[in-house]
Amino acid sequence: MTPGLTIIILGFLTSFFVVLMSIPSLIKVAKLKHLVDEPSEERKLHSRSIPTIGGIVIFGAIVFSYALWFPEEYDHLPHMLTNFKHLIAVLILLFFVGVKDDIIGTAPMKKLIAHMIVGFILVVLADIRITSMHGLFGSTQEMEVWQSYLLSLFVYIVIVNAINLIDGLDGLAGGIGFIIASSFGTLFLINGNVPLALLGFVLSGALLGFLVFNFSPARIFMGDSGSLTIGAIISVLAINAIDLPTPQMSEWFNPNAPVLVMAILVYPLIDTLRVFTIRAFKGVSPFTADKNHIHHRFIALGLNHRQTVLWLYLYNIIVIVCAVAIQVYIEVDPTIQFILTLVVAGFLATIPFIIKPKSA
Repeated sequence: MTPGLTIIILGFLTSFFVVLMSIPSLIKVAKLKHLVDEPSEERKLHSRSIPTIGGIVIFGAIVFSYALWFPEEYDHLPHMLTNFKHLIAVLILLFFVGVKDDIIGTAPMKKLIAHMIVGFILVVLADIRITSMHGLFGSTQEMEVWQSYLLSLFVYIVIVNAINLIDGLDGLAGGIGFIIASSFGTLFLINGNVPLALLGFVLSGALLGFLVFNFSPARIFMGDSGSLTIGAIISVLAINAIDLPTPQMSEWFNPNAPVLVMAILVYPLIDTLRVFTIRAFKGVSPFTADKNHIHHRFIALGLNHRQTVLWLYLYNIIVIVCAVAIQVYIEVDPTIQFILTLVVAGFLATIPFIIKPKSA
């Protein structure tokens, strides 16, 4: 076993067990202090009071495990130490914003300001940005710096909000986050980037431990403190993956990174796109809560929470596998690969809306 793989396994197990051992005590404290989500609003799908501050443990486990096992000997890789210090800084900022929102609420404008600060730190100070689309839509040239900044900031905002929006069902955001983090971790591990692979697997370990308590019937929710932490880390992984050199993968296939990244993120992206489009046609704010998410449709079809999230896990995995198969077996330009992947993702996401509910 290589030293890099050992570090990754240790990081995964550390974050997993920190969450596993800490959540029971957090649940007791949350109930004692009444830090719970009441089933009073019509759009909520749970029927009892559930603690909402699970993100505290997720955040703590990730920061502790990543700092403990961070491999400094890989500092020859681009921006690794810079990524580390700036990532910890933005996670702390988002954590406090999320905790405040979970306990007493946070004004949308203040959350927007926090996201802009985080985006500036990650994109400008840490230089975590997309520099090229690698042939997608015919774009092969390196972007101008200002274009790179704007696109990278947009990607960060989209991913963070997409992860936050799918956190509406027991085990959904945690399970999808686990699939995404594990996929990115595997991608970085194959290509020899141990620090980013560690980040992916530390996140997946924390989410696996959290799912023990969050899978239906949930005993705790992650809240904004959790979804913002997860979204920020996934955005860092996604942006780095788009510009990741992939020579080690060439013996299997030569992936187009932007297409592969979008396939890995498919469920949060396609659900968010669908919901925002519906809200835009209705003339309401894109951030207005409703029951137009894909998981709401599964519930309307008569599936329970467990069945719904398992189908959505499978959906995300199938699209990733199809995207890889398309890139391996169909030798076409990246734009055609993207269109084929989008057709598969769109078709599968449409199926629940073709089926009529049992009560219909």
